[in-house]
Amino acid sequence: MINVIIVDDEPLAQDVLENHIQRVPELNIVKKCSNALEANDALRNNSVDLMFLDIQMPQLTGMEFLRTLSNPPLVIFTTAYPNYAVEGFELNALDYLLKPISLDRFIKATNKAIDQINLKKGSNSNPVTETPKDSADYFFVKADKKLIKVNYEDIIYIEGLKDYVIIRMANSRVITLQTMKSLESKLPAGQFKRIHRSYIVGVNQIKAIVGNMVEIIEKGQAKHLPIGKNYREDLLAIINKNKL
Repeated sequence: MINVIIVDDEPLAQDVLENHIQRVPELNIVKKCSNALEANDALRNNSVDLMFLDIQMPQLTGMEFLRTLSNPPLVIFTTAYPNYAVEGFELNALDYLLKPISLDRFIKATNKAIDQINLKKGSNSNPVTETPKDSADYFFVKADKKLIKVNYEDIIYIEGLKDYVIIRMANSRVITLQTMKSLESKLPAGQFKRIHRSYIVGVNQIKAIVGNMVEIIEKGQAKHLPIGKNYREDLLAIINKNKL
């Protein structure tokens, strides 16, 4: 069982989170807190694995409170303000949920938390949902009246063009009739990341984040792909998870 606390000064926001949490069997609500001082007391007197933390609160903001903790639990920020996302991830927050928080977005964040906590505890417990693992390291797509084999490791990035996608590799490209959404659902999530409505990039191909752009190398030259505002949050979560 994973112990969680909710820290939010809005009763309605607390109710939404409580309702979502109750749908996840692995989660147990230890305390609902209206401010940082109550949360501090809850952390001192309970074993807490995960904290859902609002940002805009009286007395201390969520970020100010997090900075006071020497050994905080995993934190998922919950807020109505998107402009705090970068600062939130700089504080090593696991995720950043924008209100109103949908159930599917909540489950996505919670899965990440359960994975990390179970790994830390050495548990074999499953996350809320599991994606079957495919041992194949390639796939076939139809192009030029034939089925072409594409190795995952060869893909630099994928570009969407209306009803077609262009799979760009080091020395070649494949154009196939398919939507970005359809192709994205078939790619292994740990190896590829949607960064824009028109771009999916191989995670291992990312060389740097430059402002609001992802830098990759194509044909020996640096190329920059835009990060869409709807994808920035998830991308920063991956970067933060692997940041020293």
